[in-house]
Amino acid sequence: MEKLNELERQKGETLKFYAPASLLHRLQEAMNKTDEESEIVHRQLLDREIDLATFVQKYKKLRNTYHRRGLTHLAAKTSLNGQV
Repeated sequence: MEKLNELERQKGETLKFYAPASLLHRLQEAMNKTDEESEIVHRQLLDREIDLATFVQKYKKLRNTYHRRGLTHLAAKTSLNGQV
Protein backbone atom coordinates (compact mmCIF):
# COMPACT_ATOMS: atom_id res chain seq x y z
CA MET A 1 0.00 0.00 0.00
CA GLU A 2 2.89 2.35 0.76
CA LYS A 3 4.32 1.79 -2.73
CA LEU A 4 0.93 2.62 -4.26
CA ASN A 5 0.73 5.85 -2.25
CA GLU A 6 4.23 6.81 -3.38
CA LEU A 7 3.35 6.11 -7.00
CA GLU A 8 0.15 8.17 -6.67
CA ARG A 9 2.17 11.05 -5.18
CA GLN A 10 4.68 10.86 -8.04
CA LYS A 11 1.86 10.76 -10.56
CA GLY A 12 0.31 13.86 -9.01
CA GLU A 13 3.62 15.74 -9.08
CA THR A 14 4.23 14.75 -12.70
CA LEU A 15 0.74 15.83 -13.77
CA LYS A 16 1.15 19.12 -11.90
CA PHE A 17 4.56 19.72 -13.52
CA TYR A 18 3.13 19.22 -17.03
CA ALA A 19 -0.18 20.98 -16.41
CA PRO A 20 -0.83 23.74 -18.96
CA ALA A 21 -0.74 26.48 -16.33
CA SER A 22 2.61 25.22 -15.05
CA LEU A 23 4.07 25.06 -18.54
CA LEU A 24 2.85 28.59 -19.30
CA HIS A 25 4.36 29.84 -16.06
CA ARG A 26 7.75 28.28 -16.82
CA LEU A 27 7.67 29.69 -20.34
CA GLN A 28 6.94 33.16 -18.93
CA GLU A 29 9.85 32.76 -16.50
CA ALA A 30 12.13 31.79 -19.41
CA MET A 31 10.97 34.88 -21.31
CA ASN A 32 11.72 37.09 -18.30
CA LYS A 33 15.18 35.57 -17.91
CA THR A 34 15.98 36.13 -21.59
CA ASP A 35 14.74 39.71 -21.35
CA GLU A 36 17.01 40.31 -18.34
CA GLU A 37 19.96 38.77 -20.19
CA SER A 38 19.42 41.08 -23.15
CA GLU A 39 19.35 44.07 -20.78
CA ILE A 40 22.68 42.94 -19.29
CA VAL A 41 24.22 42.75 -22.77
CA HIS A 42 22.84 46.23 -23.51
CA ARG A 43 24.41 47.58 -20.30
CA GLN A 44 27.71 45.93 -21.24
CA LEU A 45 27.67 47.83 -24.53
CA LEU A 46 26.88 51.12 -22.82
CA ASP A 47 29.65 50.50 -20.28
CA ARG A 48 32.02 49.63 -23.15
CA GLU A 49 32.59 46.14 -21.77
CA ILE A 50 31.82 44.62 -25.19
CA ASP A 51 32.23 45.92 -28.72
CA LEU A 52 29.39 46.65 -31.10
CA ALA A 53 29.84 43.47 -33.19
CA THR A 54 29.66 41.27 -30.09
CA PHE A 55 26.65 43.20 -28.82
CA VAL A 56 24.75 42.80 -32.07
CA GLN A 57 25.44 39.07 -32.22
CA LYS A 58 24.44 38.39 -28.59
CA TYR A 59 21.52 40.83 -28.45
CA LYS A 60 20.00 39.60 -31.71
CA LYS A 61 20.14 35.98 -30.51
CA LEU A 62 18.59 36.83 -27.13
CA ARG A 63 15.80 38.96 -28.57
CA ASN A 64 15.03 36.34 -31.19
CA THR A 65 14.72 33.74 -28.42
CA TYR A 66 12.58 36.09 -26.33
CA HIS A 67 10.14 36.78 -29.17
CA ARG A 68 9.95 33.13 -30.21
CA ARG A 69 9.05 32.21 -26.63
CA GLY A 70 6.57 35.08 -26.52
CA LEU A 71 4.79 33.84 -29.62
CA THR A 72 4.74 30.31 -28.26
CA HIS A 73 3.31 31.61 -24.97
CA LEU A 74 0.63 33.61 -26.77
CA ALA A 75 -0.31 30.68 -29.00
CA ALA A 76 -0.51 28.29 -26.04
CA LYS A 77 -2.51 30.73 -23.95
CA THR A 78 -4.88 31.39 -26.84
CA SER A 79 -5.27 27.69 -27.45
CA LEU A 80 -6.07 27.03 -23.80
CA ASN A 81 -8.45 29.94 -23.29
CA GLY A 82 -9.92 30.19 -26.75
CA GLN A 83 -8.97 33.87 -26.66
CA VAL A 84 -6.07 36.17 -25.81
